[in-house]
Amino acid sequence: MFTGLVEDVGKLLTREVRGPSARLGIATMLGPPVMGESFAVDGACLTVDAFRPSGGGWVFEADCSAETLQVTTLGSHALGSPVHLERALAVGARLGGPFVAGHVDGIAVAENRQHLGDALKLTFSTEARHARFMVEKGSVALAGVSLTVNEVQGDRFSIVLIPHSQRGTRLADARPGDRLNLETDLLARYVARLLETQAGGASATAGHDVSLLSKLRGSGYL
Repeated sequence: MFTGLVEDVGKLLTREVRGPSARLGIATMLGPPVMGESFAVDGACLTVDAFRPSGGGWVFEADCSAETLQVTTLGSHALGSPVHLERALAVGARLGGPFVAGHVDGIAVAENRQHLGDALKLTFSTEARHARFMVEKGSVALAGVSLTVNEVQGDRFSIVLIPHSQRGTRLADARPGDRLNLETDLLARYVARLLETQAGGASATAGHDVSLLSKLRGSGYL
């Protein structure tokens, strides 16, 4: 589990193709890594399988399944590209952001940039099956960065980067056509699944659940 608060901007050093899968080598100043621990790499949760010291920092290796390579940008990033890194949340640590699972849903494509004083507004498009989870003032993670959804129009949504986010991440470099890993809000996904389950078959206790969901929807949570 993560919070979407980037701890380091590392670098994708190597990608060793292993059939439909691949093994990545990633440089970071975070460490030392621990065998078996989880790192969010541009928002995708990967497991440390090997590591070594390098240039005052560390290089860790992690395997990517065919599914990860297909759904995320990790299979297409150019070697040497910067990647957002976050270590898994420690029990008892301060929660500075929402819960982020590191399970990438799909891709968001940058559509537009607009400067708003010191802030930067970025507009993205995504598939309708992901866009349905977008709610104004809700949460979304882009390339592992937890952000507040500013506006939603159909399959497009926008976020606003404050100066701190522009300095601490590479999102301010996003240009139209750039592709970023997208993770939608966990709560939205589970609530949607509950709604679909209820719609698919009635049960003796469905009445109370439907009433509660109706209240949530009326209050703007769904």
